[in-house]
Amino acid sequence: MTQQVPSTEPELAAVRNFRDVGGLPTVDGRRVRHGVLFRSGHLAHASEEDAAFLASLGLHTIFDFRNAADQKFEGPDVELPGVRNVNLPLSDPADGAEFWKMVRDGDLDQLRELLSDDKGAKRMIASYRMLIKERTGEHSRVLRSLAEDSVPALMHCAAGKDRAGLSIAVTLLTLGVEREAIVADYLKSNARHRRYKVRRSSTAASAYSPEVMELLSPLFDARAEYLAAAFETIEETWGSVEAYLEQGLGVTPQIRERLRERLLD
Repeated sequence: MTQQVPSTEPELAAVRNFRDVGGLPTVDGRRVRHGVLFRSGHLAHASEEDAAFLASLGLHTIFDFRNAADQKFEGPDVELPGVRNVNLPLSDPADGAEFWKMVRDGDLDQLRELLSDDKGAKRMIASYRMLIKERTGEHSRVLRSLAEDSVPALMHCAAGKDRAGLSIAVTLLTLGVEREAIVADYLKSNARHRRYKVRRSSTAASAYSPEVMELLSPLFDARAEYLAAAFETIEETWGSVEAYLEQGLGVTPQIRERLRERLLD
């Protein structure tokens, strides 16, 4: 039996954005089982207490969607005994490394050039669309793994918001979870205690001025419009969720039913 996570979510000391997605409703009246599917930010800085809690969950697999640049910046995940760690980058090995260096190091003029006039939000929307269209192989592998042997599972990226958020959303779509519930879970990443800590190279107050933080906010927000762009891309490219799953991801009705057996009450 897997550990049942208490209804009061733990606030982990150095792992952001952790939660169990159990309890979310499906369109046919079932619910995602508690204790089988978790999401979070990276585990690189987990404290001993954090690691002990994560170890208590009975995890089979941790899916780490960070790329090489992320791992160089933050470090590798802590090792949990008996848990398989699968690194499955959902962006290219150094994708965005130069961009994120400018975010950390850039002065106000640079940030204005990069991010003003909705450029930050447009970048995020383009990223979500790309992750749906170009990462079908990775999403297929995750779903097939969950259907076979990888439960309980934890999915994370750096902030646990975008790459992990989208992978969780795809999993929930496959399970038949109500669309509104998927969006509501995604938006939970905006809670103050869950948000990724923006790290700027300068410690000067101006590095975190209201204008700077406003320019950066599209990158660190979970916005419904981002997830909507992903859902629209599915419809535009494949015509329906069912076609996306079968033609795009190779998830047959049999695999989908196996997933539902493993992950739903």
